[in-house]
Amino acid sequence: MSKKVIVESFELDHTAVKAPYVRLISEEYGPKGDVITNFDIRLIQPNHNAMDTAGLHTIEHLLAKLIRQRMEGMIDCSPFGCRTGFHMIVWGQPTAEEIAHVISDCLLEIAERTSWEDVPGTTIESCGNYKDHSLHSAKEWAKLILEQGISSNAFDRQVK
Repeated sequence: MSKKVIVESFELDHTAVKAPYVRLISEEYGPKGDVITNFDIRLIQPNHNAMDTAGLHTIEHLLAKLIRQRMEGMIDCSPFGCRTGFHMIVWGQPTAEEIAHVISDCLLEIAERTSWEDVPGTTIESCGNYKDHSLHSAKEWAKLILEQGISSNAFDRQVK
C-alpha cells in the first residue's frame, strides 16, 4: 500500500503568484522542539521566463555565502528545477519580510560589488559543473529583480 504524499509546491497555483516574492512554505517541528522553516524565494514569474543555468548557478554559489554573512541559521538555499527561484531552509522562524530583506541585500551586493574573485566554488575541485557559471548573467538578473523589488507576499505585491 502506498502512502499518499502531497508536495506543497505542486499544489501552489503558479498562475496566481506575482514574483519576485518570498513565501513561507512550512514550519517543521523536530522531536526536541527545533523548528525548521522552508521558504519559496521566487525571483522570476513562473511560466513567463527562467534564468539561464549559468547565471542561476552563480547566484546559487553567491547566495550560499552571502546569506550566511547576513543571518544565522541558514541550512540550505537550493535552486528550483524550473529556474525561477530557490528553496531556502533555515533554523528558527524568521519572517518573509526578514528573508526578503536579506535576499534583496544579497542581490544588491551581486549587482553592484561582486567580482569574479568573490564567487565561491568555481574550480574543478570545488564544483560539480565548474564551467557553467556566468557572473555577467548573475549581475543582470540581480539588477532586474531589484528593479521590481521583492515582495513579502506571493499574491499581493508588498515591497518595502
